[in-house]
Amino acid sequence: GEDRITALRAVVEVLALLDGLPPVAVLRPPPGGAAPAATRHAAAGRSGSPLLDRVRALLAKAESTTFPAEAEALTGKAQELIARHSLDRALVEATAERADRPGGVRLGTEAPYAGAKALLVQEVAAANRCESVWSDDLGFATVLGFPADLAAVELLYTSLLVQATAAMLRGRGERRGASRRTKAYDESFLHAFALRIGERLRAATEAADRQAAEVAGPERLLPVLAARSDAVRERMTALFPGVTRSRLTVRDAEGWDSGTSAADRARLDTGTPGRPLPRGH
Repeated sequence: GEDRITALRAVVEVLALLDGLPPVAVLRPPPGGAAPAATRHAAAGRSGSPLLDRVRALLAKAESTTFPAEAEALTGKAQELIARHSLDRALVEATAERADRPGGVRLGTEAPYAGAKALLVQEVAAANRCESVWSDDLGFATVLGFPADLAAVELLYTSLLVQATAAMLRGRGERRGASRRTKAYDESFLHAFALRIGERLRAATEAADRQAAEVAGPERLLPVLAARSDAVRERMTALFPGVTRSRLTVRDAEGWDSGTSAADRARLDTGTPGRPLPRGH
């Protein structure tokens, strides 16, 4: 049908670095250098945050369950907690004497399906107020953002990649004519999964924003979020002045449909149990 043809012709864009292999951006000071607030806080958050421990526990359950709907609900709960924590930190930091500054982390996007992994990084990063750039030839994506948001992206990406791969393998086993065009099916599945999960993660973040605005008042919250967004973009421009968009082509309509359906099973309402980036050459 027309929808299937549209899916086959669709292309997915990720941010890319062009014009030769770029130098690796320095995200942290060399040994002996003074670490900025962003680096210090990020390290502390990964090792001792009760909230992140709770998020890790939810994601571990999501990865281990054999029920897709339960996995998606657990991931939705994790994103809700992350979004609320991010807003709380933003409001606190807005009045702090030594506020956090944007930092960065690198996430692996090795073959196979490096482009799909990069797209998943990009979607998770966008849902958590971060920017991302895919360095294809170097095998990783760089995510830029504030410390609490970076920790969240790292946790979510790792878990969602496990979940997406498991769902892809289940879908591959159930498809008709499983011996044909497996690579095209897998890539299209993962592209669709990443895009749809990104939409749902952003919806959870937007819902948390609305709730926070009702409590704190939009006149207080919105300027804080805008300032943080500007700071992340400035950091992005400083480290990666040559980014552009790169296209990932969707070649298999069945894989696209299956990937979208797998992501749609995510129950982001927490009451019901059941849930790759810019490129550098």
